[in-house]
Amino acid sequence: MKDQSLTSQRYTYLWKREWHAALERVWGAHARLKAETRGPVRKALYLREVKYSLSRLVTKLVGYEMKNPVIAASGTYGYGEDYKGYYEPDVLGGISSKGLTLNPKQGNEGIRLWETPSGLLNSIGLENPGVKAFAQGSISKMKKINSMLIVNLGGDNLEEYLEGASILNDWDIDLIELNISCPNVKAGGMAFGMQCESAGLITREIKKISRHPVMVKLSPNAPSISDIAISCEENGADAVSLVNTFQGMAIDIRNKRAVFNNVYAGLSGPAIKPIALRMVHQTAKAVSIPVVGLGGISTWQDAVEFIMAGATAIQIGTGNFPNPNLGKEIAEGLEKYCEDNGFKNISEIRGII
Repeated sequence: MKDQSLTSQRYTYLWKREWHAALERVWGAHARLKAETRGPVRKALYLREVKYSLSRLVTKLVGYEMKNPVIAASGTYGYGEDYKGYYEPDVLGGISSKGLTLNPKQGNEGIRLWETPSGLLNSIGLENPGVKAFAQGSISKMKKINSMLIVNLGGDNLEEYLEGASILNDWDIDLIELNISCPNVKAGGMAFGMQCESAGLITREIKKISRHPVMVKLSPNAPSISDIAISCEENGADAVSLVNTFQGMAIDIRNKRAVFNNVYAGLSGPAIKPIALRMVHQTAKAVSIPVVGLGGISTWQDAVEFIMAGATAIQIGTGNFPNPNLGKEIAEGLEKYCEDNGFKNISEIRGII
């Protein structure tokens, strides 16, 4: 793919072929590998048992203490091991797993990734090995990383969500991130996160059976994302994360067809940041539970903006690919920002806008 002519070098990624290979490696390779079969792992010492009294970045999220508010977003960090060649993953406050479903998924056919100015369209199709294979294999690898262990859970219907959450009850994880952008096949394909009623229902039912805290990941394509967040809070959500990808499209004008087999795809990257920031700000004003902000974060300055807008923590996703050191750089940048401005803790700037 040729580089596009772009007007702003600062806010635009020049996606090279090696980054497309990295994207495929993280989004696809893990699901193709056979998960190792292991017995239940022993409960590991978690970060919340360690006191980081000297750090300005210590952040509490749903009762757990993270060393900093930087979380690797689901689908962009694999299970943590791919980035060890750049920095130790336990530099991060948390890691959200590849999106998982009850049953294995092969993902979408055809083109899965497409460069856009300042962003990326993806149509991966939730390729993953399934919750059971993950629990018996990759979960033990994630537990070796001294960061908050978050499992991103999706499903085709309510029953699949519930069974997946039940399986996770047997494992020592720290938080379930409920992906309600998945289409509900029993409701004509409309995503659970598009309506307050369905978002509230799935949140309530998961909370009834899960022994883990639940953070609901919200879709920006809903008519009112803050209303969806309120419904999730009213039905027991411990936190919300936003935003997921925006629905976008690309057309191959040479072949006169949509680029993606499914026509539409998810847009992420710096292009969505101003809209994501606005949605985080509105949602943080509307709910009392923690808000985890994401969407186009590619610098530590972006992270500061999201925290000032009301986010308790932030997630970095697409930005990991052109800059594999991004997580470490943001954590270091936040620490220096607090030091330079005389803040004892990053929470002092939370929600000041």
